[in-house]
Amino acid sequence: MATTDSSEQYYDRAKAVKEFDDAKIGVRGLLDSGITTIPRFFIHPPENLTCLRSTHPVAIQIPTVDLSDLYSNSARSQIIQQIRDAASEFGFFQIINHGISVSIMDNTISAVRAFHELPAVEKKQHYNRTYEGGVFYATNYDLFRAKAATWRDTLGVQTAPVPPNWERVPAICRTEFMEWCRQMAKLGEVLAQVLCEGLGLQQDRLKEIKCLNSSGTVAHCYPYCPQPDLTLGVSSHTDPFLLTILMQDEVGGLQAKIGENWIDIKPIHGALVINIGDFLEIISNGMYKCVEHRVLANSLQRSRLSIATLIGPNHKENSDTFGPLPELLSEDKPALFRNFSMSEFMAKFLGKGLSIMVDNFKL
Repeated sequence: MATTDSSEQYYDRAKAVKEFDDAKIGVRGLLDSGITTIPRFFIHPPENLTCLRSTHPVAIQIPTVDLSDLYSNSARSQIIQQIRDAASEFGFFQIINHGISVSIMDNTISAVRAFHELPAVEKKQHYNRTYEGGVFYATNYDLFRAKAATWRDTLGVQTAPVPPNWERVPAICRTEFMEWCRQMAKLGEVLAQVLCEGLGLQQDRLKEIKCLNSSGTVAHCYPYCPQPDLTLGVSSHTDPFLLTILMQDEVGGLQAKIGENWIDIKPIHGALVINIGDFLEIISNGMYKCVEHRVLANSLQRSRLSIATLIGPNHKENSDTFGPLPELLSEDKPALFRNFSMSEFMAKFLGKGLSIMVDNFKL
């Protein structure tokens, strides 16, 4: 007769998750407490943990595009083509000479690291998963919905359409965070223009249809994990909105799934990683690709830091219907996706959490 392990029988996952969240210490606090094994609700099923190292037989890298001559008449068309090709084939690319100084990048990472390395008792006062005042700090925004938690803490700020209450951002990184968000707003518009031109559209087409009205920036900390082969830093997913601009430190761990293979997106000092979101794949009618990506649990003693800005339409005040842009459709290129409202789009996202959103809208 089969027997049931007593620990399996009596484990109350919901209670364990609530107790962890109520403690308001995050995974960094768990690590600082001296744990040598991770709590059970962080352990992922084996199928999520296959091929944790890059599986491509030849070490390939996503394209790196130099934007230094973007406003040169002779070079702009070539840069647009490079970005179009990268967004179509990989869904990911890195940009250098993008107009944000390395000193600003380094200072921002350092300031965010300083916050995440504060003692747990000091960070507790900021712990909040409701985006009160437009500011969030917690472990996993989907902690109570996900089947398995991931090994990271996040400080997030919603910057548009409504500016946040900046006084709620921890003072230790507030000035740098504000400047970073200001830089991201400018760069986001530039990238949207280039991506429009790559589709053969007027450069402000995405802005005209209110696709740049919402933005948020999240600063993730991935502390050392004592059992990195049992969990992930971020589960495999695609980003839901238009595009993501990511700054990562030198530690690494970000991977993208190209075809059937996971490849490492190696950090380049001074570069920013750009990836296409589900929303842009849909309205480009599949010309640009959103690609699954994940972050491995950190096996190094030094925490990994990354700062991602997600840009897209404002779902709360947008009653428009979206779908493939009409000017991209023809008899030879029929619509691959159905139309949808932003309320439906967000309902599916909030219902599933990190997932692959485009599958919900394919014809």
